[in-house]
Amino acid sequence: MAETIRTSEKPSNSSSLNPPSRIICHVCQKQFSQYTCPRCNSRYCSLPCYKSHSIRCTESFMRENVVEELRHLQSDDQTKWKMLEILKRFHSEDETEPLDEDVDDSILSDDTIQKILSGGEVNINDLSLEEKKRFQRFLASGELSKMIEPWDPWWLKPAARTICLSKDGAQLIQPMANREDLESDQPSDIPCGPKTPLPSLRMLISTEPSPLLAVHLVDIIYSYCFTLRVYNGDWQSDAVGSAMVVLSISSVLGQAGQPETVQEALCYCLEQTCSPAYRHIGGLQFGLALVDDITNLLSLGSPALICMLCYLQRMIMAAGRELKSEKQRKLRKSETKSKLKLAERKVYFIMCWVHEQPNKALSSLAAIVSAEKSSLMEYGGNKSFSRTEKNAAGNKGKALIEEM
Repeated sequence: MAETIRTSEKPSNSSSLNPPSRIICHVCQKQFSQYTCPRCNSRYCSLPCYKSHSIRCTESFMRENVVEELRHLQSDDQTKWKMLEILKRFHSEDETEPLDEDVDDSILSDDTIQKILSGGEVNINDLSLEEKKRFQRFLASGELSKMIEPWDPWWLKPAARTICLSKDGAQLIQPMANREDLESDQPSDIPCGPKTPLPSLRMLISTEPSPLLAVHLVDIIYSYCFTLRVYNGDWQSDAVGSAMVVLSISSVLGQAGQPETVQEALCYCLEQTCSPAYRHIGGLQFGLALVDDITNLLSLGSPALICMLCYLQRMIMAAGRELKSEKQRKLRKSETKSKLKLAERKVYFIMCWVHEQPNKALSSLAAIVSAEKSSLMEYGGNKSFSRTEKNAAGNKGKALIEEM
């Protein structure tokens, strides 16, 4: 028996002999209704029909929502000024734009917007070819970046200077209420330190640690700051990708490099930052700003550096867990897994080394990095920005490391 088509909402008795009926859209009278207005219970089929079914209804519904949101906001001078600027801009656009109903400047189609409003997830593959083109144009214009709130690095906050760890390097306090937060990889204002005490270097190696570990630390800090700033602090959205960025920037973690001077380590990182893969992010200016991040982290002392390295270790471990669920070729997956495991071990070893370093040595290293930045800025003004030229004058930097 064919289903019944109804144009009204009178109740009908449905059974196995009398199947349920479908209601025609009350606005266009052409399509089956799929949605119900939350205010007047009118049935409609699409977003245009919802907008046109009752102007009074839609405006009052939106007005009530806005008023309800405004009740939760505390009005101050800054908020009033921003609202005034928005109203002025909206008024000017309303006067200049022609009222042409045939022109549709929306990026997404009505069906896609309706899917988003209903709570569904939409990715780039769900968009049509025209929608992808509009989205790419909107992305290239920089409008999307205005909607993203800039991430505030934790090492620039005052709380970063008050980090305290136990004598063995473990986290001092672990409240039971926040135990789940400590076990998760979710970022907080200040990253947590190790949950267990850090072993002595004598338990890890039988020989004296290399005097170049300070240089390797600079390389690792740069890659950490680079990745977090590129991902705007939200590396969890792509754990494997963020870990691969760390390995691509760091010579020590990604290439098994052994830079001998701070200058050599910084030059390699800056070359990667200015490479075609990352040039669009900001180039040399962005890289020099990351050198300032290194200086800030080193000036915070060993507790902050241990928390930073512990956080980097969790990032790499999260990438390893995510890698297990991805479908890749066994050879490529095995190679990536091996690189992540080796990088995680190196980060842990550096963490144990930092735990045994006095803050005075770390402050001296921060001064060296700051001096090298001034030197790099001079080289950056020239067209030739290569590691070979800078290594020719790298003996001074190596002597400073040895003195430290």
